[in-house]
Amino acid sequence: MTFHPQPQAGQARPWAFPAPERGVLPNGLTVLRCHRPGQQVVAVEVNLAAPLDAEPQGLDGVATIMARALSEGTDKHSAEEFAAELERCGATLDAHADHPGVRVSLEVPASRLAKAMGLLAEALRAPAFADSEVDRLVRNRLDEIPHELANPQRQAAKELSKQLFPATLRMSRPRQGTEETVARIDSAAVRAFFEAHVRPATATAVVVGDLTGIDLDAVLADTLGSWTGNSAEALPVPPVTADDTGRVVIVDRPGAVQTQLLIGRIGPDRHDRVWAAQVLGTYCLGGTLTSRLDKVLREEKGYTYGVRAFGQVLRSTADGKGASMLAISGSVDTPNTGPALDDLWKVLRTLAEGGLTDAERDVAVQNLVGVAPLKFETAAAVAGTLADQVEQELPDDYQARLYAQLAQTGTVEATSAVLAAFPVDRLVTVLVGDASQIEAPVRALGIGEVTVVGN
Repeated sequence: MTFHPQPQAGQARPWAFPAPERGVLPNGLTVLRCHRPGQQVVAVEVNLAAPLDAEPQGLDGVATIMARALSEGTDKHSAEEFAAELERCGATLDAHADHPGVRVSLEVPASRLAKAMGLLAEALRAPAFADSEVDRLVRNRLDEIPHELANPQRQAAKELSKQLFPATLRMSRPRQGTEETVARIDSAAVRAFFEAHVRPATATAVVVGDLTGIDLDAVLADTLGSWTGNSAEALPVPPVTADDTGRVVIVDRPGAVQTQLLIGRIGPDRHDRVWAAQVLGTYCLGGTLTSRLDKVLREEKGYTYGVRAFGQVLRSTADGKGASMLAISGSVDTPNTGPALDDLWKVLRTLAEGGLTDAERDVAVQNLVGVAPLKFETAAAVAGTLADQVEQELPDDYQARLYAQLAQTGTVEATSAVLAAFPVDRLVTVLVGDASQIEAPVRALGIGEVTVVGN
C-alpha cells in the first residue's frame, strides 16, 4: 500500500486590512474603491449625511422611513418593477438609519455591477416616495413597535438611553421613533427630509470586490456620477453628554421568569488614544466564553447562558464630540438576580484589585487580531468597515493601525482602560423583570438608588 506524505503547513502570509483608493467625482461624491481579487460579489456602501439629529421635532423615525422607501420605487420604476430589476441582477439593496446618518448597502455579482449601480443611482437620484408606499411603510413600522416593546432586550436598551442622555438629545429616544412620532410621518415629510439632507457632495460611496475587467470609472460616471444636488455642508452635530451617576432602574414585568440586565455608561470614541486598550480590556472582561464575567456567572454559578461586555460607537467625530456606549448585557433567572448582580460587582472589584493577567491579555490579542483575515473574507465585511471609518471621520488606514495597536498593547494598559470604562460607582443598571421579586434583593446590594418604572 502506498501512503501519500502528510501535508505540511505552509509559511503564514502577512495580512493587513485592505487599503482603499480615494477619489471624488465631479458631482462632489467621495468614492473609496478596493480591488479584492476572487471576491466575485461586489459590495457597495453609500453613506448619506442624514443623521437622526436632523429629524424635525416630533417626527422621530422619518429617517428610517426614508431609508426604507429608497428601494420602494422611483420616478422610472414602480416598487414591483424596481424589485424585479434588482432580482434580475441577482442584487440586494438595503438601507437603514442610525445616529450618524443613513447607510445604503448593495451587493451584486461583479458581472452585473453596472446594471445594479444604475438602479442604486436611480434610487438616490429620483426616489418616488409615493403616498401609498410611505403609508404602508409607516403602518409596518407601527406594527413593529409593540413587538419591540415586548422584547426585554429592546426594553432595556430603550430605558438605558432614556436614563443616560438628556431629553433634549436625540440619543435619548428610540432610533426608529415611537408610535406617536411615526404616526405623524407622511410622504411630504419623507420627501422634505430627503431633499434637505441627501446630496452627493456630503455622501461617500465605498466599492469593494473583484474589479478585474471592470472600468469602474466609467461605471461610476454613468451611474452615481449622474446624481446631482446642492453643495451645502453637512449639519453640525451636538456634543454627546450623559449622566452616569450610579443607579438602578427596574422596568417591571410582572411574572417574568428571567431578568434582563443592561449596565452601561458612555465612554470615548475611536479617536481617543485609549480605544485599542479599552477594546482589549473589555474583551478580557466579557468578550468571550472564557472572559471573567462568563467564568464566574456562567461556568461557576450557572446564573446565565452568557454575559457580554462591549463598547459600541454611538457617534465618532474628529472634533471630540462623539461617544461610545460601554455596556454589560445578559439575562439571569429571576430568583438569582440579586446574587448575580452581587457577583458581577465582585468581578469588577476583583479586577480593580488585581488587574488582568498576561495570559488573559495574550488570549484576547490572539482572538481579536488572529481572526481578522477570516472576519474580512467577504467584500461586504470590508466595505462595511470602510464605510464605518468614513462615518466616524477616521483615516482610511485606521483599521490596519488598530490591529497593530492591539498587538502592542500591554496588560497594564488594558487593565487601566477597562477599569476606567467600568467603574463600579459610575454605572447605570437597567433591569427588566418582576419588580416584586427582585427589588428588595437589589436594594440590599447598595449599588445605587433603585427606581421602579412601568412596563
